[in-house]
Amino acid sequence: MVTRATRPRVAASGPDRQHRNLPVIEMLKQVDADFCIVLPNGERMSVGSKDPTFTVTFRTERALKLPCTELALGNAYIHGEIDLDGDMSSVLSLRDSMRFGTRPSQMLRFAYELLVRSPTRANKRAIDAHYLLGDDFYLTFVDKRYRFYSHCLFESDGDSLEEAAEHKLESMWNFLGLQSGMRLLDIGGGWGGVADYCGARGVHVTSVTLAEDSRSYIESLIRERNLPAEVVVGDFLDFKTNSPFDHAVIYGVIEHIPNYTRFCSTLWDALKPGGRLYLDASATKEKFAISPITRKFTWTGHHSFLSLPDMVREQLFHGFEIIDVARETHDYELTITRWAERFEAARTQIVDRWGEETYRTFQIFLWGGAHAFRTNRLQAYHLVTERREDPGPRPGLVRRFGGFVGSLV
Repeated sequence: MVTRATRPRVAASGPDRQHRNLPVIEMLKQVDADFCIVLPNGERMSVGSKDPTFTVTFRTERALKLPCTELALGNAYIHGEIDLDGDMSSVLSLRDSMRFGTRPSQMLRFAYELLVRSPTRANKRAIDAHYLLGDDFYLTFVDKRYRFYSHCLFESDGDSLEEAAEHKLESMWNFLGLQSGMRLLDIGGGWGGVADYCGARGVHVTSVTLAEDSRSYIESLIRERNLPAEVVVGDFLDFKTNSPFDHAVIYGVIEHIPNYTRFCSTLWDALKPGGRLYLDASATKEKFAISPITRKFTWTGHHSFLSLPDMVREQLFHGFEIIDVARETHDYELTITRWAERFEAARTQIVDRWGEETYRTFQIFLWGGAHAFRTNRLQAYHLVTERREDPGPRPGLVRRFGGFVGSLV
C-alpha cells in the first residue's frame, strides 16, 4: 500500500531538462495532491499516485519562471498564462505551498488609503470599483430570496442558500427584539434583504448605502412591495439623524470601515439608549491581513476583514455592552461554496457578458474564500452590542497609548 508519506510524488517521465529545476516545478512536485501539469510544449507530468483531480496548464514559458507566490501565479491565471481545470477545491490546496508575495507598492498604496486618504473617499472609490459590474453580475450567484452578499446561517449543511438567508434574518430579528412600529437602521443596504424582511413585518427600515445601484434596487423594491422603508445615499461615517433609531444592523459592511473609533462614535449618536447593533462579518486573526490577489483584483482600497478583539474593545470604550458573540466560520464556508457553485454553473453567461478575465477573477475570489474559511485563514462572527444610557469613562489617547506600549512588554 502506497501512503501519502511514501508514495512517489512525480511520475517517472518527469519534465525535460529545460524545465526540471524551475522553482515553480519543484514547488508543485511537493504539493500533497493528485494532479497533472501540462508544460508549454505539450509535455504532461503527473504529481501523486492516484487519478488527478485537476490539471495545471502553463501556456507560456514566462509563467513557468514566475515566483512561487499567490500574487504572481494568481495574476498569471487571471490573465490567461496559466489554465486550471478540474476540482477547484483541490486546486486551492496549491496555495498551502505558496507565500503571499505582497509587493512593496501594494503595501504603500494600502498605507496611503488607510492613513492619508479621507475614509469616506476611500470607501467610495473601493465600492465603486467593486460594484461597477452591475446588479445582474452578483445576482447570478447570491441567494435569490434576500440577495445577501455576506454569509447566511445554516441550521444544517443541507439547507438551501435561500433557507440559510432567512435564518440569518431570523437571528437578527430575535437578537434585536424587533417589533412592528420600530425603526431600524440598515448600514449598507445591499439589495434590500433587510428592508424586504423587516418592512414586511411592520418595521420601518432606513438603509444607508454608498452604491447608486443599491439605492435604485431598494427603492424599486420599496415601491413594488409597498414597504415602510427609505434609502439614504452616503457614507455611514457621515450619517447624522435627529431621531435616533431603536436598533441597527450591519451585514458584511464593517470590512469597508477599518476606523472602528469613528464607526462606534457615529453609531452611538444614531441609536437610542438600549438600542442594539447586530453586526456580522468575515474576520482575520490580525487586522489588515488579506491575500494580495484579493487586494489587487477584488477589494481595493483599505478593505480590511473584521478584527473582533479591536471591535469589541472600541464598542466597550464607546459605552456599549457586549450581548452576544458567535463564531460562524462554517456558515461562511458553506455560503461562499454555494456561491462558487452557482457562479460556475453560470460560466457561459458570465464570460459572454463580462469576459473571461472577470470570470477568472471572481472564480479565484469565491473558491479562494471557501478554502480560506475551511483552513481557518478566515473566520466569521456575529456580534450583538447594546448602547448604554451614558458612555461612562472612556480612555483618552494618552491612556490608550500607554496601554498599547504595555501590551508590547
